[in-house]
Amino acid sequence: MPVYEVNEGKLTAANPTRFDVEGLRERQDIQRMLRDQIAVLGEDLFVLSDEYGGWIDSNRRIDLLCLDPEANLVVVELKRDDAGHMELQAIRYAAMIARMTFAEAVEAHAQYLRRCGQSGDDAEAALLAFLNWQEAEQEEFGGGVRIILASAAFSKELTTTVLWLREQGLDISCIRLSPYKLGDGRLLLDVQPIIPLPEATQFQTQIGLKRQAEQKAKVERHDLRQQFWAMLLDRAKNQTDLYLHHTAPSVNYMQLRIGRSGYHFDFNLNQSQIRAYLYIAGDEAGYEQLEAQKPEIEEDFGGPLEWTASSGRLSRSIGITHAGGYRSEIGEWPRIQDEIVSAMLRLISALRAKVMATSR
Repeated sequence: MPVYEVNEGKLTAANPTRFDVEGLRERQDIQRMLRDQIAVLGEDLFVLSDEYGGWIDSNRRIDLLCLDPEANLVVVELKRDDAGHMELQAIRYAAMIARMTFAEAVEAHAQYLRRCGQSGDDAEAALLAFLNWQEAEQEEFGGGVRIILASAAFSKELTTTVLWLREQGLDISCIRLSPYKLGDGRLLLDVQPIIPLPEATQFQTQIGLKRQAEQKAKVERHDLRQQFWAMLLDRAKNQTDLYLHHTAPSVNYMQLRIGRSGYHFDFNLNQSQIRAYLYIAGDEAGYEQLEAQKPEIEEDFGGPLEWTASSGRLSRSIGITHAGGYRSEIGEWPRIQDEIVSAMLRLISALRAKVMATSR
């Protein structure tokens, strides 16, 4: 479909063009623009590195290596013109980084920041802040590897391969980047996800494929975690109205916003423990004002709290950690959940008014 400009009540078709015709280079221009505005790809992604090649005996490099909010690694491969066999290249890259650890991701991001002329000292803090983690959780990191292919054109050979790979459970998608030029010389970029593809319809009909299979079920830990959240919410809703509109999240944390920017009360869940805490995004002065009231706050809460303000961190927290997580015996879940919900309600009671009274 063409792209139109609306001008003085009239529609004027923009002319399709090519990146090479407009002098836009693959790495120096297209990759740089997407790197700096990664949300253009339609997702909440965190750029770990560009031109990543941190493996032995290979000079191949991933165009953009990213993270998504569920701590999956995301390989983004770009082509200025025809996509060629980029899906095969991306699969190789996905295999190479599948065992990346959190520490290796931090180092990759630190090197990337230094290449961009920034300090790499806050690399770990930036990753933790994006994932909303208080500390590294290796068992939760890199549970899956996803692939995003972005190109000006995709062949039927490539798109049918991608569809088949998706049926096998690989999370791979295609995004078409289509440049257009207006009459006054301005350039437009149409960014369209194209999986499932219109181009693949004929292929599916010819070989009698049924509807594309649903994605494979999440691994057991994700299923268990979501079951735990659902049960916790049911029990919380019996004690308070604060969670009436919450649904079980697919990630390892659940937020409760309180009407002040940068502050929210969170649950954070892993296999063996769950934490209830006040999350403070970067407001050092506000945290210090609360810390000055520590004896009163802990008396109101009914016990000692964990005050976390590690050097170099972009966030701070005040909370409590409770033994027992989603790998605990299911028969123990009600007790664990009731105790942590009770702790959260006492934490909110002890802190909420004081948070609203702090000055920046």
